[in-house]
Amino acid sequence: MNVEDLRTYCLSKPGTTESFPFDEETLVLKVMNKIFAIIPLEATELSISLKCDPERVIELRETYTGVRPGWHLNKQHWNSVVADGSFTERDLLAWIDHSYDLIVASLPRKLKDELNQLP
Repeated sequence: MNVEDLRTYCLSKPGTTESFPFDEETLVLKVMNKIFAIIPLEATELSISLKCDPERVIELRETYTGVRPGWHLNKQHWNSVVADGSFTERDLLAWIDHSYDLIVASLPRKLKDELNQLP
């Protein structure tokens, strides 16, 4: 998996947009204008920061060497995931899904309704 694969997978999710609000090297992916993934494009190793249920944050960090506290993010809710071989591509895609789902679950009803109307 590479950066373009990560980007494509994230963009395949309904209501997802991409932008560069911080700088030209940090891709931010949002669902209904709320961040669920951050990809540093210039990183030496493939990495992505993802929102995570606080109950799973520590468990993932203790289980996988590539899962670390979110860099410059709330460490109770965000993990930075570095592709170091300690997890599978399937794990990574599941963590992206989890991050997206957490954000969708937190959306106000009006935005959820708008999201559900998207093709």
